[in-house]
Amino acid sequence: MARPPFGYRGQQIMGNIRIRRARPADLDVLVRELGQPEFFADRFARQAKRLGTLLTAWHGNRPVGVLYLWLEEAEEDELREHLPKTPILNHLEIHPDHRGRGIGTRLIIAAERRLRLLGFRAVVLAVEVTNGRAARLYQRLGYDDWPHPAVRCYSLTDSDGERHVEICRIMVKSLLGEV
Repeated sequence: MARPPFGYRGQQIMGNIRIRRARPADLDVLVRELGQPEFFADRFARQAKRLGTLLTAWHGNRPVGVLYLWLEEAEEDELREHLPKTPILNHLEIHPDHRGRGIGTRLIIAAERRLRLLGFRAVVLAVEVTNGRAARLYQRLGYDDWPHPAVRCYSLTDSDGERHVEICRIMVKSLLGEV
């Protein structure tokens, strides 16, 4: 029998990194360590409405990474048309002091496991077309480019409070047949 992906109270323990769902009490420390108060306020509001889940990676009592599981309809017309009701991995970010240590991979694996438990059959993500490093990571983790053109994706930034458009390649992964 496979080991449950989440331990006590929904936490996933991996080495000295603990991955868990963000709690409202985490907001101040997330903003202090990772910035982006508008992003976190938006994602906590969506999570409270059960529109998604903000997963966080912790090293001790310090947040070192985040990944948002977007469970509501996609904002992009192309995704709604070609991949309706498919969850989206959104806003993977690792603190600069902790990059290159596999934390992003751990967050993605935790997100995929959570989605399988929720009964989803596939997951999608968007990566800015010039971000080859991220695309290579996703390919190593089993994500494939979809057979359609790049998409104009919306990005929430805190720099000016505006939503920005990025041109993104869309990558998809089947969640079937994996433990």
